[in-house]
Amino acid sequence: MTMTSITKKLALVAALLAAGTGAAHAADEIIRHRIPNSTFPISAAVEVPSSFTNVYLSGQVPPLQDATAPKNSAAAYGGDTKGQTVGVLKAIEKSLTGLGLTMGDVVKMQVFLVGDPAKDNKMDFAGFMEGYTQFFGTTAQPRLPVRSAMQVAALANPAYLVEIEVMAVRPAK
Repeated sequence: MTMTSITKKLALVAALLAAGTGAAHAADEIIRHRIPNSTFPISAAVEVPSSFTNVYLSGQVPPLQDATAPKNSAAAYGGDTKGQTVGVLKAIEKSLTGLGLTMGDVVKMQVFLVGDPAKDNKMDFAGFMEGYTQFFGTTAQPRLPVRSAMQVAALANPAYLVEIEVMAVRPAK
């Protein structure tokens, strides 16, 4: 074997190792698949590599926002669906921060909406989206989770119009 052929083989091995390192790095990235031909602010799918741990947050309901409003009234918890959504997402953001995570670490979201009496007891999806898009798909926080949203008959408190549960991920230590 000549010195030239050994050098070529070493160069080939080095190139293959370098390519493998890049592939390993790419395998450690979360992949968020957008909905084709859509600007709707959710992901169609999210791939999370095994090097991440899952963090499941319990369903979050609207926090008390107006103690002067009648007890168990929607006004006490943010009023309409948009106001309650913002309150819930702020509470989720606070919980995530306490765990060393951010809204950008959320990969899955389930949303439970009660029909709004002011909207003929139909869920106010537009109001929900107005609140949601303050936290997801923004310039400051562009990462989008997969998400389901559904109307439910009721939540634990008759004043609640919104409950949201999320799953976030973090790189394993």
